[in-house]
Amino acid sequence: MQIGEILDRNAVMLRVKAADKRKALAILAEVAARNFALDQDAVLDALAEREAEGSTGIGHGVAAPHARVAGLSRLRGMFVRLEQPLAFGAVDEQPVDLIFALLAPPDAGSDHLRALARVSRLLRQPALRQQLRRAATADELHALLMQDTTASSSAA
Repeated sequence: MQIGEILDRNAVMLRVKAADKRKALAILAEVAARNFALDQDAVLDALAEREAEGSTGIGHGVAAPHARVAGLSRLRGMFVRLEQPLAFGAVDEQPVDLIFALLAPPDAGSDHLRALARVSRLLRQPALRQQLRRAATADELHALLMQDTTASSSAA
């Protein structure tokens, strides 16, 4: 599973303002609706329902919200860097500023879990997190995520 297979350039944003976790999820739903022709309310509901089961804050300022959403034919990813970190209920209780959201078709099976594991491994890298936080443009964010995918897949 390659990040490039799921992360569209148009679904990468930086300097996103969100007052709280719900607003951050709403922004992700808006990005999904605009880029993947999905119902914004359905995406928000799916992300919020999954978040209610337990926080997707994985630590070190990173969250990986994910949900299964009708209307998708394949896995889709979105990445946002928040302007200000916010409480996300992360496992390390640190605020979150880097969010990689993953949406899967209802019948995605284990592909959904493999993609989620890939995103988690990717964002556990301290050097990459630091570079993502310093990136000046959304294109730079996207390139960093793509470059790391290439490097880590050739090392695997």
